[in-house]
Amino acid sequence: MGGVTLQIAIVPIAQVNNNRIVIEDDNWGSVISTIELADNMSESSLEGINEFSHLEIIFYFDKVADDKIQLEARHPRNNKEYPKVGIFAQRGKNRPNKLGVTIVELLDSNNKQLIVKGLDAIDGTPIIDIKPVMKEFLPKGEVIQPNWSISLMDKYWNA
Repeated sequence: MGGVTLQIAIVPIAQVNNNRIVIEDDNWGSVISTIELADNMSESSLEGINEFSHLEIIFYFDKVADDKIQLEARHPRNNKEYPKVGIFAQRGKNRPNKLGVTIVELLDSNNKQLIVKGLDAIDGTPIIDIKPVMKEFLPKGEVIQPNWSISLMDKYWNA
């Protein structure tokens, strides 16, 4: 199959506004964020979105320095109590393309703004895409994950 040489230019469609300015690993559950559409995005792009309870937000970890990108296995959160696993077997921010994905609760929509709960992105984070959550796209069977990941996520969504 060989190496992939395709390069993709992506322009953010929105930005996160919230009170989290420091990158932290836990306590994202009560964070309320405003997602503000970019000037070039039409208000009508959000038409009908308020009929959904949850949205999937794709964002760019713009504060991650290129020299911090992980391409190989590492201990999640650099915690040696967790096994060494590949970057694609964890959800860390130091990913090759710096993309984050989170399902959030939609609290309100107003003009070019979405008010959401539980977005684990800091203030100023660029938003790449917004998708409604539909049951048909959720896993069909039981979700299985290792015990270390359950421990790692123990306080992630705390209020």
